[in-house]
Amino acid sequence: MIKKKQLQKKIARERIEILFNEAQKASRKNINLSRRYVELARKISTKYKVRIKKEYKKLFCKGCSSYFVSGKTLRSRIKNKRLIQYCYKCGRVTRYPLSAQTKKKSGI
Repeated sequence: MIKKKQLQKKIARERIEILFNEAQKASRKNINLSRRYVELARKISTKYKVRIKKEYKKLFCKGCSSYFVSGKTLRSRIKNKRLIQYCYKCGRVTRYPLSAQTKKKSGI
């Protein structure tokens, strides 16, 4: 039998995934709605102590929770082997190393 906390965490992970899928759908029409979905997903993750998957972490701004849509809410550049993401809403800059990403993808 699954314990209560394990069941809650499982449900929280499912809800977070659903909210990010909805945020992606809403980003085409209503950016504020997609931002709200991301905020809800982040609240769920903190309340139930569930980590957000790596693939979702790069899809939103950690400062203002806006869902990234290239050209509308995000400017991304590659400079000095880094991916630089600039949020239009709050101005936050996030840098990710590219060399580590390419090594993981190629299996080195």
